[in-house]
Amino acid sequence: MNKKLFSLILLGLVVVLVSCKQPENNKEKDNNEEEMTETSHYDWSRNANIYEVNIRQYTEEGTFNAFRTHLPRLKEMGVDILWIMPIHPVGELNRKGTLGSYYAVRDYKAVNPEFGTMQDFKELVNEAHALGMKVIIDWVANHSSWDNVWLDENEDFYEKDEQGNFISPFDWTDVISFDYNNQEMRGAMTDALRFWITNANIDGYRCDVAGMVPTDYWDNARIELNKLKPVFMLAEDEDNVDLLRAAYDMNYAWKLHHHMNDIAKGEKHAKDLWAYFLWSGTTFPMDAYRMNFITNHDENSWNGTIGERMGDAAPAMAVLAWTVPGMPLIYSGQEAGLDKRLEFFEKDTINWDNVVYADFYKTLNSIKKSNPALLAGAEGGMMIQLSEGQNDNVFAFSREKDGNQVVVVLNLSKSAQTFTIDGTQVSGDFTNPFSGETINIKENLELVLSPWEYLVLTK
Repeated sequence: MNKKLFSLILLGLVVVLVSCKQPENNKEKDNNEEEMTETSHYDWSRNANIYEVNIRQYTEEGTFNAFRTHLPRLKEMGVDILWIMPIHPVGELNRKGTLGSYYAVRDYKAVNPEFGTMQDFKELVNEAHALGMKVIIDWVANHSSWDNVWLDENEDFYEKDEQGNFISPFDWTDVISFDYNNQEMRGAMTDALRFWITNANIDGYRCDVAGMVPTDYWDNARIELNKLKPVFMLAEDEDNVDLLRAAYDMNYAWKLHHHMNDIAKGEKHAKDLWAYFLWSGTTFPMDAYRMNFITNHDENSWNGTIGERMGDAAPAMAVLAWTVPGMPLIYSGQEAGLDKRLEFFEKDTINWDNVVYADFYKTLNSIKKSNPALLAGAEGGMMIQLSEGQNDNVFAFSREKDGNQVVVVLNLSKSAQTFTIDGTQVSGDFTNPFSGETINIKENLELVLSPWEYLVLTK
């Protein structure tokens, strides 16, 4: 083995420390297990994708029942997990805009009447389950609306300043913060979390600003929820590593997202991504999942559409998100080329006239699901760098697991680039899943890549 190849493989091992095999196979935890010392992922989540549902903006009606008509289409696209943005009644006191923020919760044990009834929601969950999809709902544990139903009898559930005034975090003037020093408050929050599993049979939670809530609370809550059923937990956080040790399956890969935006703007180059993967692979627990995305509700509403931020680079960035370690996210309307910033506090319906990218995401989901090299966490193949020292604008890597292999070559620039796949590192018969073409690599494969062109090869 030559020195260069050895160094590349060594770097790959370090970069994908998260992909190292753990000693025991992670199966579903027994429902009666009382302790959880390390987050254990369920087999169904290893090759899954996640789809964020904005009920308010999804249809003209903005209801659970109207969204249900889209479930067969999402199933056809290969969607595995539905993350439904907050379903609870929205506070009216100090409300922002006409409809208010989804994240200003008025009642943790009720549904927003604008969306439908509790029975409507249960039927949505049941139909999703019948189609083989999991359902998690958005949960806001750090704060509530100013008129939350708990306030009448439990004012001490909330933080106050020295003058006795409720505290709004940041500029979120429509909400007030909970006091997690109050044990009764903690119990009420966990009871509310249990409610939706017991009454609607949901499969877990995406937790808003999870890092702003004490980690020990989440650790205990996860134990309590797993007594009811195995749950999947997503933390809106990237900095609190401890959240991934016991309470959560996955957090946000925000830094990767920002790298994508910067590369699309020409402010960074493809080669800069390797420093990110080195950081990610050595920062988080070895079996942690990272959620990879090119948009979500916050990015779309506050930072710009995919087109505004990434332009022609978007498809290549999506391929990157689906093929590097982690779990990919699709936001409502992403498959339809959502070209507007959805209003956050008003009604602003997504246009579904042309679901132009549905086949593109269906193919990506199929690759993720069918090739073991792309399994999330410790079960996936390690990421071997192919582009070291050859072209700073090309990001190329290989992942392999049990004879299954995925090779990805991305031109992350607005100019044509040349690149050669080293035949000593990659060889054999491969299929391009986007074109169906079979490619045999015996010796070096020389490529001329158009601006933002991507190549994915599988075997």
